[in-house]
Amino acid sequence: MSNAPIQNYYPEDVSYCFGCGHRNEYGHQLKTYWDGKKSTARFTPKEYHTALPDYVYGGLIASLIDCHGTGTASAAMADKRGINPAADGAPRFVTASLQVDYKKPTPIGKELYLTGQVREITDRKVIVTIQLNVDDTVCAEGTVVTVEMRNSKK
Repeated sequence: MSNAPIQNYYPEDVSYCFGCGHRNEYGHQLKTYWDGKKSTARFTPKEYHTALPDYVYGGLIASLIDCHGTGTASAAMADKRGINPAADGAPRFVTASLQVDYKKPTPIGKELYLTGQVREITDRKVIVTIQLNVDDTVCAEGTVVTVEMRNSKK
């Protein structure tokens, strides 16, 4: 796989996600990178992503875990199938279930670092665990059950 984020290879007709779609200029533009074993992403919340003074809104955290989970699923499935996303496009996944545990308050203005691990992969379903850290502190963890979309355009 290339060094580009998996979202760059989503089919154009399904690249509008507010969290990770490269065609949504108002969205978060989250980018998921895959090294063949785990995924990573980074995001720095702005002051308007607040819940309480100095802390990130939990809905933003959930959306980042969600989108990083679907990106991880896409990259892992491309690997499993031997697909080159740059040449063939990436399989596109949507969320069937999202579970988030908030471990510590997440500070505004600091870079959030997300890592993803595949827990299970079948023909159309991928279960991913995500950890969201600030510096060396685990602020949230999540599990994303994803299913592959069919018939999207490349």
